[in-house]
Amino acid sequence: MATGTEPRPSTTGGVREGNRAAIDAPHLRIDRWWLAPAATAAGLLAFIVYSTWRAFSNADYYAAPYVSPFYSPCLADNCRDMAGGPNWDLFGSWWGISPAIIVLIFPLSFRLTCYYYRKAYYRGFWASPPACAVAEPHKSYSGETRFPLILQNIHRYTFYVALLVAGVLTYDTVLSFRDEHHHWGHMGLGTIVFLVNIVLIWAYTFSCHSCRHIVGGRLRHFSKHPVRYRMWGWVGKLNARHMQLAWASLISVAVADFYVFLLASGAFSDPRLF
Repeated sequence: MATGTEPRPSTTGGVREGNRAAIDAPHLRIDRWWLAPAATAAGLLAFIVYSTWRAFSNADYYAAPYVSPFYSPCLADNCRDMAGGPNWDLFGSWWGISPAIIVLIFPLSFRLTCYYYRKAYYRGFWASPPACAVAEPHKSYSGETRFPLILQNIHRYTFYVALLVAGVLTYDTVLSFRDEHHHWGHMGLGTIVFLVNIVLIWAYTFSCHSCRHIVGGRLRHFSKHPVRYRMWGWVGKLNARHMQLAWASLISVAVADFYVFLLASGAFSDPRLF
């Protein structure tokens, strides 16, 4: 008879501990459980390859009035070579490589530590675990308590960085309503691309779990904070679509960059709507 004082069994060996059920099969799932992590890995790998190419290309990232979201804000001195493209020049001429290397650090810090993206690349690339009810191949599990994964805890702070990034991209979207002569009233196909992208960027940012906690966390009584409760409800609805918004915004930012690349490389001219 159990007395309630027995020591808890060790779980350092994960599912391979001796106190686990003795089942010969590695798992009992009979569906195509591997499709989801394989598709996730393929999608993320495609974005990694594309963004790496564009980040190091250091060319074709400005076509008036559009600037690629991979290069905005352009912080390096060599941005002046891009046909009068925008330049904040916070870095001097000593910065000789692509200015996108500076820019992409900030949105990547937010996305790489995002709760959904952690699940996505943990499962897709590290098989940790590959799927529900499927044992991971690792013999032990330390979670996010050791370096480098302990750095995932900075996510709550990178949320504020993401707000700045979204603000800059919003500014770029507003400028997309100007023509190449800086006259307002322009609207091209690129303007639509930028509008869709910034809406998805903001929706993904606000759907973040950190945002939900900031809005409605650490409250004992929602009834005493009706405004924050209502905002918490709105963020909660977005949070329920966090996965879809994460993918949609990832695709939209790549599409916006590729559209600018096509214009800047002379593939075609931006169709003007009015």
